[in-house]
Amino acid sequence: MLYTLYETQRTLMEPISYMAKGLSKFYSNPQWPFSETQLAHRVSAGYDLLYRLGKDYEKPGFDIRKVPVDGVDVAIDERIEVDKPFCELRRFKRFSDDPPTLEKLKAQPVVLVVAPLSGHHATLLRETVRMLLTGHKVYITDWKNARDVPLDDGIFGLDDYVNYVQEFVRHVQGIYGYCHVISVCQPTVPVLAAISLMASRGEQTPQTMTMMGGPIDARRSPTSVNNLAIQHSFEWFENNVIYRVPSRFAGSGRAVYPGFLQHAGFIAMNPDRHASSHYDYFLNLIKDDDNNAEAHRKFYDEYNAVLDMDAAYYLDTIRTVFQDYSLVNGTWDVVSPAGETERVRPQDIARTALLTVEGELDDISGCGQTRAAHDLCTAIAADRRQHLEVQGAGHYGIFSGRRWREIVYPVVRDFILKHQASPPAAAVVPVTARRSTPARKRKAA
Repeated sequence: MLYTLYETQRTLMEPISYMAKGLSKFYSNPQWPFSETQLAHRVSAGYDLLYRLGKDYEKPGFDIRKVPVDGVDVAIDERIEVDKPFCELRRFKRFSDDPPTLEKLKAQPVVLVVAPLSGHHATLLRETVRMLLTGHKVYITDWKNARDVPLDDGIFGLDDYVNYVQEFVRHVQGIYGYCHVISVCQPTVPVLAAISLMASRGEQTPQTMTMMGGPIDARRSPTSVNNLAIQHSFEWFENNVIYRVPSRFAGSGRAVYPGFLQHAGFIAMNPDRHASSHYDYFLNLIKDDDNNAEAHRKFYDEYNAVLDMDAAYYLDTIRTVFQDYSLVNGTWDVVSPAGETERVRPQDIARTALLTVEGELDDISGCGQTRAAHDLCTAIAADRRQHLEVQGAGHYGIFSGRRWREIVYPVVRDFILKHQASPPAAAVVPVTARRSTPARKRKAA
């Protein structure tokens, strides 16, 4: 019912927001004789702010067209390599007409970036990808909005997430003979599980795994996110935050944790900061400060674009990661696509080097939560482990912004190069886009 009411309100607000956009343009139009007055500037800025507060934010694109590699601009072609019901594996293919640069590109390591499925789209890691492309071949998991996935595709749980990651690792290794994995925030847990299961079976595992700002052990330095999960029962989450997708979407009837609820939670964590940011935007419009105004637009175009998560996945995560602490307690069992139950054993990982990254001021995954991976991966030699705590960095600062570019990325780059081994002969795998069907389907929750 709440989802339907939200969609009704959004539909009613849409014409008002576009009317506000038109009025903002009218009052700022230089052809209008009073457009240069202070009053016109204020009215135009007010209508522009109203438009942005009321508009619907669609998923933005990565829009990475080129990156510099040692002073040479390299063209980027974004393509879908694997299309699964709940996720697309995207590749950022690099091209150059400069022979020395082309040879350099071929020799650089390949990285699989596992993006969060926690409310925002994978494009939140745009800057992460852009920087990685200067020294790596890059793939990324682009999770789909659950409201757009038909019920016929089954439901998507945390086990399915783990199985997707394993499939993507095998896909990249099948092409290059090896890969490196970087997980940011939420996926640190399922990525560690996926690599653990592969190690337990004796499969080839990634050469390195870099884990950034994730809740490996959510008991350490608990944040407001952790407290919310432990202050309410599992049944409370089932009964209060799960809703059915309205009929206007392809996933009509699917039980989801709606993106608009997650967005409300994001805002509620720092309401004063967001209010101040919008007021500063209003002032920047009045002052014709286009640079700061555009920076605000870019940030909130990304921040306000959210997606729905399948209820099974969301509830699995609440119970497994934030209530039962199944990974650190050694009690996590994952069901494979073949229907077999397997125990997650990080202590079986021996051939994959481990780098953990945390922000000193992270208010989503507190200090120590990611570093806990070292306590679990006991078979990894000490000289194949490293931890980085970024002073002055919050959650987003470890994968975007100046600290990411100047502090974190150089460490990640050097760690990957240090542990880059000569890969075995790569298998011949077709790289054309294809759609996979789920190995198992469960009744929708």
